[in-house]
Amino acid sequence: MRFAILETGVPPGDLAERHGDYPDMFEALVGLGPMARFAVDRGQWPDAPEAYDGYLITGSPAGVYDPLPWVGQLMTFLQAAKGKAALVGVCFGHQAMAQAFGGQVIKSPKGWGIGRHVYELSARAPWMDGAAEIAPLEIAPLEIALAASHQDQVVQAPPGAQVIAASAFTPFAALAYPGQRALSFQGHPEFTPEFAKALMTIRRGKSLTEAEADAAIASLDLPDDGRRVGGWIRAFLEGGD
Repeated sequence: MRFAILETGVPPGDLAERHGDYPDMFEALVGLGPMARFAVDRGQWPDAPEAYDGYLITGSPAGVYDPLPWVGQLMTFLQAAKGKAALVGVCFGHQAMAQAFGGQVIKSPKGWGIGRHVYELSARAPWMDGAAEIAPLEIAPLEIALAASHQDQVVQAPPGAQVIAASAFTPFAALAYPGQRALSFQGHPEFTPEFAKALMTIRRGKSLTEAEADAAIASLDLPDDGRRVGGWIRAFLEGGD
């Protein structure tokens, strides 16, 4: 099977040199070997949605509502790819899929979601730890914890989407699209605690206050489920639904 990463941004400052770029992080997380890389924010695109069996859409400093030509191109690409290739979106990728498929994304009045966030699972799916089908959650685990770094949020799910993880802060934390080969997460399973802490540090005194940065960094000392969700993503890509 052939997979590709749609890169929609780069880590700020020197973080890519120190921790790798977003495609590096996803390759390490998912463990499917080298993937094709397309920096769509810089005009690089696959020849056609059918050119690959699946796509990972990364995080970005951009918003899905920004009047950038490549954002509109991404929406068109995702609409064309839905049902033809497996799609997995994270953070901006999660939001882009929701917007492209008929949902709504805004800059949240709640402000930044940063640090370690805990989301309650509301369903099990075939790519989750051996579950047979998407069904109401009946057994543990009831929660997953992931690093978060976002201002924007999905506030309306697209038609046909199923909310599979949520929190009070992020009611649409993960969306599955049964039968449409699409899945997305607001949190960042690809972020190591070290990278997430470095990201909060670089934003200290800029977009984050000292107190916000301190609290976010301290929260990242607790265990997270990034690797587990990475396994889910791999199973989803290999299984396609």
